[in-house]
Amino acid sequence: MRELGTGIGWRPEIADAVEALPGLDWVEVVAENVCAGHLPDSLTRLRERGVTVVPHGVSLGLGGADRPDEARLAKLAETATALGAPLVTEHIAFVRAGGPLTASPALEAGHLLPVPRTRDALDVLCANVRAAQDALPVPLALENIAALFSWPGEELTEGQFLAELVERTGVRLLIDVANLHTNHVNRGEDPARALAELPVEAIAYVHVAGGVERDGVWHDSHAHPVPPAVLGILADLAARAVPPGVLLERDDDFPPAGELAAELAAVRDTVRKASGPARTPATAPPRAVAPPARTPAPAPAPGSTPPSSGEPAPGVRERVGIAQAALLSSLVAGTPAPEGFDRARLRVQSRALAAKRAGVVARVAPELPTILGAGYRAAYLAYAASHPMRGGHRRDALDFAEHLLIAGRPEDPAARAALTSWWRERAGARPPGRATRLARAARAAFAGRWAA
Repeated sequence: MRELGTGIGWRPEIADAVEALPGLDWVEVVAENVCAGHLPDSLTRLRERGVTVVPHGVSLGLGGADRPDEARLAKLAETATALGAPLVTEHIAFVRAGGPLTASPALEAGHLLPVPRTRDALDVLCANVRAAQDALPVPLALENIAALFSWPGEELTEGQFLAELVERTGVRLLIDVANLHTNHVNRGEDPARALAELPVEAIAYVHVAGGVERDGVWHDSHAHPVPPAVLGILADLAARAVPPGVLLERDDDFPPAGELAAELAAVRDTVRKASGPARTPATAPPRAVAPPARTPAPAPAPGSTPPSSGEPAPGVRERVGIAQAALLSSLVAGTPAPEGFDRARLRVQSRALAAKRAGVVARVAPELPTILGAGYRAAYLAYAASHPMRGGHRRDALDFAEHLLIAGRPEDPAARAALTSWWRERAGARPPGRATRLARAARAAFAGRWAA
């Protein structure tokens, strides 16, 4: 595996600071935030200096029940080529559910959600990963995600799930040690056991990030300093095998450049001290903890498609899709929680999804908080409680504004006029009439009845 060294997540808000960081080997950029034909000048300058740039996707949803979207794969492939990237990365997660596969309303999460660690979900994930690998011009690595809740009836540990995924697809791993810490706090999972079960030779690189604990729940915020516990997990990993690369993530509440440099230095120092001067990825010592025996996969039913042959057996995608759609509907549309889930944790996740949506909409449509003033956040959260995203965040901003205008809000005439003007400029139409509003209400009622 190519050596990457120590890097940082490139974000437009800190582009100048990133360019000035001493000893920077590489950067990672959110793939959906760059256009292959119009790369930001900062990324172009970094590439000209010999700094490697890796695109990191967030929208494929390879853990979802549907096959990967060909247009999204093509865009990711184009971005990788434009950046001259040695690999691309994505997540073991689902980000949307419903639609034709389950004959139910299509729903968008706007966030990475965990897949169940079951044989069915693994079969679907492996098939989707193979499809992505065939469409991409460079190797693919997948990241373990953080979660606020667990699925009931899981059959594999995180380490076992990842190890079998690698064995069946040959995909690389992007191990996020901050996410291992998050899952330790939120789900009681032992990071050391996960590391012991991992095929360390498959690690492409490692993520390090900060978070914050509120009311016993750890939020993987990427907006706080890296805590000692996360550096401790990084040290444990580096003691087993030196990772080819380590990257610091920071997505919000950006500190001064000096603090970013100090955090990168702490990451380098942690890896150096844990690995020792003579260690390399190829000479990692035997694992200190023997991994538990793998649960053998059940024999395929007569006439079914063996998982290793490509597509999951008939009905598997549908089963996974129905379960994911029911869960996502409870998180974003206010329908009852599926049986077996921790309802309190789902409420925490639901609030977190709505808060993230509010923040992203405020960034992509900054005029809305300006027009609505201090009431923006409360108004948006009330809207999001029963209005799932129909598309991307820009579509969500338009839908939110339309919702307010239909309700005759905001009450201030000047603010309402400003919102109407903003909406018309972007939607190219006038707010819908009564017939359109009734049709939309009927569709929403149908979606609620199905999900319930």
